[in-house]
Amino acid sequence: MTTLLAPPAPRARPLQRIPVAAPWLDAREDEFVREAMSTGAISGFFGEHISRFEREFADFCGCSHGVAVSNGTTALQVALAALDIGPGDEVLTSTLTNMATFFAVLHQGATPVPVDIEPDTFNLDPTQLARLRTPRTKAILVVHLFGHPVNMGPVLEFARAHNLRVIEDCAESHGAEFNGRRTGSLGDIGCFSFYANKIITTGEGGMCVTNNAALAAEMRSLKSLAFGEQNKFMHRAVGFNFRMTNLQAAIGCAQMEKIGAIIARKRQHAHFYAEHLADLDCLQLPGQAGYAHNVYWMYHVGLRGPLALRRGEILRRLAERGIETREGFIPFNLQEIFLAKGLTRRDACPVANEAAYRTFYLPSGPTLTEAQLAYVCDHLREVLTETAA
Repeated sequence: MTTLLAPPAPRARPLQRIPVAAPWLDAREDEFVREAMSTGAISGFFGEHISRFEREFADFCGCSHGVAVSNGTTALQVALAALDIGPGDEVLTSTLTNMATFFAVLHQGATPVPVDIEPDTFNLDPTQLARLRTPRTKAILVVHLFGHPVNMGPVLEFARAHNLRVIEDCAESHGAEFNGRRTGSLGDIGCFSFYANKIITTGEGGMCVTNNAALAAEMRSLKSLAFGEQNKFMHRAVGFNFRMTNLQAAIGCAQMEKIGAIIARKRQHAHFYAEHLADLDCLQLPGQAGYAHNVYWMYHVGLRGPLALRRGEILRRLAERGIETREGFIPFNLQEIFLAKGLTRRDACPVANEAAYRTFYLPSGPTLTEAQLAYVCDHLREVLTETAA
């Protein structure tokens, strides 16, 4: 008796698992942490790695002083406090950002004023500053979004003309440059995050950099409970407990050894994406303005045309193929918690509103291989074609 065998089922396409971001960690980080552990230097008070990391990172930014803190949000709050920004003051800042930027202003009791964005860079639009300034405006808090610096020329000119402080939120822009100067060195204070998905990481952690010695001293005091000088426990101000630990700083010191290589890889990945996706009219790809050196913290793209309304479906299809993505930020002026408090209006920033629900990140970690990038491009192209059909 002859048995007929069924034809083999088509082999399923093997799926990769590609994270949207992953840090570059190796034996060097382990070595430095063990070094700190061996001396018992695990707190935020003791250990040589804290001062070393502060010095090396400040030098990298082109600044004289670095003050390590617990995260990027606390960096912003310490900076605002050192500049004496509080109740009654207004701070102009980009509406499109991680809401930590706005939380820091609110925690200081000041009023954040959302500024609309440029449609190409997604950064704060300097032409909007004049109509938003009031007698209560005390500072401009720029956000160098996704690794592309803000157009700082007109921002700094406006600030000088109106005696305003300038704080840079550089959480996503380690090594980015405006006209050859690195972000963090352009305003009064630059504030960085070292969260796990940032250009370099300490797990959690942040830093303020400045060229002003008095501001550096004030931030160093405020971040550590503002202890007294003669008598430690006679505090000189209402301070914060925002210290970075020496263990975190040890990781940071190891990361500083590869920061140039990480940025180079980020830019290489961006160029690969641009080369392989440039023909897709339905995608807005990130670019680089003439004044900018973009470090492409995340490869942030926008959907155009009919597909702009189908982001959720597209991201689900990519996830099914093992490609992790992340939705773009929702602006301050669309956040329900702030609308309910009457702090903003939905129609305050129309350009940001248009971008809010059509943008997302592609995988951007420094450890990605060219094969993984090609996998992302091929599957993204397929998903966009299928969704549009």
